[in-house]
Amino acid sequence: MATRSGSARLFRLFGIDVYVHWSWFLTFFYFTSQPRQYPNYGWNALEVLSLFLIVLIHEFGHQLACRQVGGKTSDIVLWPLGGVAYVSPPQRPGAQLWSIAAGPLVNVILIPILSVLVSISGHLGWYDTYPNAYELIHNVWLINIVLLVFNMLPIYPLDGGQILRSLLWFILGRANSLMVASIIGFIGVAGLIGLAIYWQSLWQGIMAAFIIMNCWGGLKQARALSRIAKLPRRQGFACPACKTSPPLGELWNCGKCGGKFDLFLTQGLCPHCGTQFNATQCFDCGESNQISKWATPPPIDI
Repeated sequence: MATRSGSARLFRLFGIDVYVHWSWFLTFFYFTSQPRQYPNYGWNALEVLSLFLIVLIHEFGHQLACRQVGGKTSDIVLWPLGGVAYVSPPQRPGAQLWSIAAGPLVNVILIPILSVLVSISGHLGWYDTYPNAYELIHNVWLINIVLLVFNMLPIYPLDGGQILRSLLWFILGRANSLMVASIIGFIGVAGLIGLAIYWQSLWQGIMAAFIIMNCWGGLKQARALSRIAKLPRRQGFACPACKTSPPLGELWNCGKCGGKFDLFLTQGLCPHCGTQFNATQCFDCGESNQISKWATPPPIDI
């Protein structure tokens, strides 16, 4: 995955930093140097830049939607396979669904806007007077549609696969929905590999490899979530964010000595080295809170 490591900061908008990975420039020069229907490489460059502008707007859709549902947002990184929006929506299916669906919704909104531009340029006769400009507008319109259709394929971790996972979450739960989406992703990527071989497309092969790695990661995460869900829970404590009780057992690792211990049994004190921990991360929702805030008052008998 693209990370800020090896990336340069471009700008900051809505409190979100946008970075470009160094490998993006290799992709840019590769595609702008390929022969296209334009008479010079400048138009090629405009088309590639338009592609990544659409990708960038798409990623901002994810970020702003995540904020709407109370999630946390970080950076956007542009890299050869598109863009990555670092978002952490609340661990609820509805919040996850909106945070993911807002990205493709941006492409849907762009369709009528770009269609109007194509129509206006056609009525003005640009295909004769300004053929390169007309071709660019038409190609950008087509690129947006292709990106939308491809991204909506029900293949994890594409947006379509993550939307499917969020919908299944309502029925199957957090762990099982991720497992089903990952398995469907493996089936879908098999088709992409077949197309890559048939079309002899190196780029599509790279995309398929990226999807396989993420499907495998999703499957491992689903198994871990399933194991966590089956653990017995400690009464008297609950995560302030998701209200789920912490699991019982020596499941916490001391960051200083590496020893395992039960954080809530020892009230945050590592019994091996004496290090005191004042906060912990929830196994279920991932939110970190002060241990003192986890305590729940005993029920009152009336």
